[in-house]
Amino acid sequence: MHRFAYPRKPHIFAALLFLCLCLLAVPSFASPAPPGYHRIVLLSDPHLPVRAAKAADQSRQNKIIAAKSKLVDDINAWEDVGEIVVLGDIAASRGTTDEYAYAAGYFAKFNAPRVFITGNHDYIYRDEPNENGRSVRGDARSRRDKLQRFKKTFGLPELHHTQKIGAYLLVFLSLDSPDSPHLAAISGRQLDWLKEELKKNPSAPTIIFCHAPLAGTLAQYNKSVNTPNYIAQPEQKLAEIIAGNPQIFLWVSGHTHTPADNPSFASAVNLYAGRVTNIHNTDLDREVIWTNSLYLYADKVIVKTFNHKKGVWVDELERAFPLPQVNNNSGNM
Repeated sequence: MHRFAYPRKPHIFAALLFLCLCLLAVPSFASPAPPGYHRIVLLSDPHLPVRAAKAADQSRQNKIIAAKSKLVDDINAWEDVGEIVVLGDIAASRGTTDEYAYAAGYFAKFNAPRVFITGNHDYIYRDEPNENGRSVRGDARSRRDKLQRFKKTFGLPELHHTQKIGAYLLVFLSLDSPDSPHLAAISGRQLDWLKEELKKNPSAPTIIFCHAPLAGTLAQYNKSVNTPNYIAQPEQKLAEIIAGNPQIFLWVSGHTHTPADNPSFASAVNLYAGRVTNIHNTDLDREVIWTNSLYLYADKVIVKTFNHKKGVWVDELERAFPLPQVNNNSGNM
């Protein structure tokens, strides 16, 4: 029988015994526990690469593009990001092939999964401007072609969809009307789909993501806010759907380019129909970029705003929204 041979020198045996005891004392480093929330970073109105008509000076364009580049680094450094939702107006002006090619390359740099919905600049306008250099609205065929270009660029089977995160239902709506006179219109086909999805999930706390905001959810700080082209359309049909579905409690939008330092960016006026809070998001086509993040907890959603120029959270804009208490017998519209 083989017997264990002790070291002949006692001091060597003592050293080995001490080493074993030290190894046993080292704590095991298990993987960190999940954070207890699902974080969604919101990006709205990227206008890629840059709106040259709004920033004619090349030096300013370079600063805006640099700010957008820094944004990628900032978000990639956040290890808790579950997904990034891009709220439309991805294209700089008219949704040309060049704009979409740039956008595809830009968003490929992000680490987290990306979700894309359309804005008016992604499909409304023809590729060619008029003789004065202004954008011209396309006809129904042109708009359908642009929507297909959007889907192909980002590999989307459909322009709208839902996602389940825990108890939550996330609804992603795209602007897609081929013939509406309004900039921010949702087609009847998509509204019918929305009603069916809400009917199937009557008790799921629901967040809707759409390029345009709900009517009356900003103070009248300029001549465009709250006008028909700057709210989600058709206004009355959306109002009826929201009224019949009390599980909807947040509506997340961009379109108006409302900066985070505007008093109505986060205020009481954001509440729609006494029940649904509109979370407004600033455009990215600026030297000072702010982004919102949604933190989806089991019992609430926390909204936080980050200033990417200063690299700090804007504490006074942090908000918390409890989940709606929904009666399962509520009727759906």
